[in-house]
Amino acid sequence: MDLAANPIRHSSAGNHLWRLFATGASFVLFGVGGLALRLIVLPLLGLLPGDTLVRQRRARAAISKAFYLHVQFMYRSGVLDYEFQGIDRLGRPGQMIIANHPSLIDVVFLIAHIRDANCIVKQGLWRNPCTRGPVQRARYISNNGSPDMLEQAASVLRAGETLIVFPEGTRTTPNQAPVFHRGASAIALRGARVITPVFITVEPTTLTKAEPWYRIPARRVRVTLRVGHDIAPETFNAAAPLPIASRRLNAHLHTLFLRELLP
Repeated sequence: MDLAANPIRHSSAGNHLWRLFATGASFVLFGVGGLALRLIVLPLLGLLPGDTLVRQRRARAAISKAFYLHVQFMYRSGVLDYEFQGIDRLGRPGQMIIANHPSLIDVVFLIAHIRDANCIVKQGLWRNPCTRGPVQRARYISNNGSPDMLEQAASVLRAGETLIVFPEGTRTTPNQAPVFHRGASAIALRGARVITPVFITVEPTTLTKAEPWYRIPARRVRVTLRVGHDIAPETFNAAAPLPIASRRLNAHLHTLFLRELLP
């Protein structure tokens, strides 16, 4: 378990203003860090000897380290506290990590704690000047709606990569239950050796869908990530064709997350 310790406490007077400043600084540092990765760090790592796979792993390790430092900044500056339960069970070959998506920083926490993980990312990140370089160098998968996307995701699982997927496709609407799209289940049944759910809670809610960064909550945010029990894909693949199996798996995941995320 990765548990943040020794949090910095600020006096109650001015605490909200401080957290607002630290939140803004976090966004600035994220953008600057993305540009530094794109223009300096990753190009320099690309000059080192090694084949395409070695360079891909170096890029992902660099992004993971940068995200870990970013998490530590948010924690040390008092923006948030966090707890990651069961992190030692993530990062296995052919593992598909399925997580809910309550806030903008969910993927930052996951990649920060998994050194070599692939991820399905929204297409907009491929156009953003701060993120375009890193997602290309790491060879993440674009969620561009292409029919080939599902097969591409399944193929990296069959090749032994760890893949992070948010079945909602976008952040959860506040005060509503997550709604999973069936594409994630189809990918899992086509290529995953094991499916591992991660249940993410953010209290109070922040950086949710359509919420500006400066609308921070009245108290410090606490992010909790809990790794659930593994799910064997063959349990659903054994007795049904793929379309039916993917519907059953999607329903199972939806029910599981509703049960685990309810207060």
